[in-house]
Amino acid sequence: MRKVLFTLSLAMVLMASCKKAEVKPTFAEGEFKEWAKTPPMGWNSWDCYGPTVIEDEVKANADYMAANLKEYGWKYVVVDIRWFVENDKAGGYNQTDPRYVLDEYGRYQPAVNRFPSAADGKGFKELAAYVHEKGLKFGIHIMRGVPKEAVEKKLPIKGTKVTADQIYSSEGQCEWLRDNYTVVAGKPGAQEYYNSIIDLYASWGVDFIKVDDLSRPYHQEEVEMLRKAIDQCGRPIVFSTSPGKTPVEAAAHVSSHANMWRLVDDVWDVWKDIPHLMKVAEDWYPNNYVGSWPDCDMIPLGRISIRGERGEDRMTRLTKDEQYTLMTLFTILRSPLMFGGDLPSMDEFTLSLLTNKDVLKMHREGKVIEYSSEDDLKYRIVSMNESAGEAYAALFNLQDDKDAVFEYDLTQNGLNSNVKIVNMWTGETREVKDITKFKETLKPHCSVLYKIIF
Repeated sequence: MRKVLFTLSLAMVLMASCKKAEVKPTFAEGEFKEWAKTPPMGWNSWDCYGPTVIEDEVKANADYMAANLKEYGWKYVVVDIRWFVENDKAGGYNQTDPRYVLDEYGRYQPAVNRFPSAADGKGFKELAAYVHEKGLKFGIHIMRGVPKEAVEKKLPIKGTKVTADQIYSSEGQCEWLRDNYTVVAGKPGAQEYYNSIIDLYASWGVDFIKVDDLSRPYHQEEVEMLRKAIDQCGRPIVFSTSPGKTPVEAAAHVSSHANMWRLVDDVWDVWKDIPHLMKVAEDWYPNNYVGSWPDCDMIPLGRISIRGERGEDRMTRLTKDEQYTLMTLFTILRSPLMFGGDLPSMDEFTLSLLTNKDVLKMHREGKVIEYSSEDDLKYRIVSMNESAGEAYAALFNLQDDKDAVFEYDLTQNGLNSNVKIVNMWTGETREVKDITKFKETLKPHCSVLYKIIF
């Protein structure tokens, strides 16, 4: 009997030691590009709800996406900024007396008064599971760095003997939101801190993480720590940096560490943001890699600012012509598409912009071969899809008060004189035979997007 008990005890010890020695899977260098072979498409809560979104609103947007957009490739549902603050506000941020929610290791937790399913330390597990059950993916926003409150309380970093006050610096602190301090690369515990928060998100079922105050200025060392943390966590998590302007000089670095990176600051429903974005994007189009994508920012269309950062509850202020221009630019450049409007409030016109199968095919499969401008007022962007026998030509008139005449020479992009030309937004088709040039006149703020079948 004693021998049997001893044998059982030994077996239990061996089982326990095997379990303890279990190793998480890690990912090889560059493998993260396999996780976003086409530009990610989804919904983000920022344009609607700023830092105040609640669980029921996230679920309602997930429900709409699953029912109406999933079949077109839309799949990410992203909870944006400050989900860990109990008493934030619309129209900015509560930086006077914010009530943060942290665990014992200085890691932010969802505020239970906004996300009831996070009670009892469950974090976003149940909300992520709700999204996953609908065949979608779940994402969150965080700020670069370590919480100031964790530093002030000298909270321990999980798995180490180091405390948060030993890994931080106030230098380089975010200028517009003072929740966190910089994590100093190379300090004992610094990488372990980033590992600990990414491990936590992985355990919740997070598929996408948007990290703010990372690209402008470009925090190369923290980008690298985040890449390492994701690669060691055992779960594929798409990594997005924000906000722009990401420096073009960092193209090689950011494309080897992140799946997407912002080109500009926030794009809102004002015309001036579109010409600015087009000018910045001109430097970036050669740096469009499969699996890592220059990001034009969120799409501020439909109903926005229900409790947003800027302005009152409204339908987008962009005209229909300006909305076509924005969507044409985002899709031909193969930017990630993160819709900012409230999905349950969707109108038919906005829905038509998000579900145009031809345009979305171009977005998935095209490759920009020309990006040219005349005085930064008339732009032509041409994309090629040789496997489908298609080219795509987008013409933009950014002038405020003048029509613009475009003359497009097919041979300039290697096309012949016998092609079929389809307006991708209206479906109008025309044949072009025995000529190599055609003209197009566009009104101010207007654009046209052609599919050229050769």
